[in-house]
Amino acid sequence: MTIRDSAIAKLQQLPEPLLQEVSDFIDFITQKHLAKSAESQSKEKLIEAWLKWFEGVDRLEVTPTEPANE
Repeated sequence: MTIRDSAIAKLQQLPEPLLQEVSDFIDFITQKHLAKSAESQSKEKLIEAWLKWFEGVDRLEVTPTEPANE
């Protein structure tokens, strides 16, 4: 029996009022997971953007200029 089968069997034995609590908890867990996933992805995108910027800056050529008043 898989964990899914075991969970379904337990759900089938619960009275209706408890099923609503379980459903609410499942929604909570789902939203929590989605929020963590989105946060992780946005951090990765930010890191990637900064790395690209630094790579671009490292490729820039800097030429010293002569002072204008001499």
